[in-house]
Amino acid sequence: MPVLIGTSGWQYRHWRGRFYPERLGQARWLEHYAERFATVESNNAFYRLPESATFAAWAARTPPDFVMAVKASRFLTHVRRLREPEEPVHRLLDRARHLGGKLGPVLLQLPPNLKCDPEALGRTLGAFPPGVRVAVEPRHDSWYSEEVRDLLAEHGAALCLADSPRRRTPLWRTTDWTYLRLHEGTASPRPCYGRQALAGWAGRLTELVGPDADAYVYFNNDPAGCAVRDARVFALAAARAGLRPTRVPAAAEVRVG
Repeated sequence: MPVLIGTSGWQYRHWRGRFYPERLGQARWLEHYAERFATVESNNAFYRLPESATFAAWAARTPPDFVMAVKASRFLTHVRRLREPEEPVHRLLDRARHLGGKLGPVLLQLPPNLKCDPEALGRTLGAFPPGVRVAVEPRHDSWYSEEVRDLLAEHGAALCLADSPRRRTPLWRTTDWTYLRLHEGTASPRPCYGRQALAGWAGRLTELVGPDADAYVYFNNDPAGCAVRDARVFALAAARAGLRPTRVPAAAEVRVG
């Protein structure tokens, strides 16, 4: 399986002139993006769940091989704090299913102040039907226990591997696919990653899942166009490490700073 590489979102005004041509209307940005990347992580649903028609339109506007990961609503993760998850999970999937075969994993990013609650997590994961991939990104250290690791494995869910100067998760493989989010590097300009750091992550991914990796990698460091450039550099590093990365933009199509 390939390593799908993309960014966390595509609707960034500061990418005009860095990734999107100056004269390209914002209404055509998704098409431009999807011609150069095979996947994106949509954060829209976290803030405000799009209508079914919006998901259907995104599916219609992207190539057949395109995959969209969807970040679950903060109503589920931050307001309900994983309590009584059935209705928000159903509502999310009822709309996101209009992506059809382009629906990728659902990301559950937990609040930093939400401490470990295996019962609530288990009920939430159980609310997703079989066949829907779910990645969980805890942000409180209490979650990193053998009990939680076993719970993720039991439900076929992935621990979201996350990297920033302030936080790095354990390198757990809890299912037959992997989800990696790169939030912030320390190279210049900030928040870009350096080539050595990206090569290191390519190596860790190879060691964790092997050359036949089924993995999703998203760059969340959008300022200054870092995410687009870093996705390209990571893809090159991944190929050198023996992985099979999906398409990325040509060097001439990306400007950082």
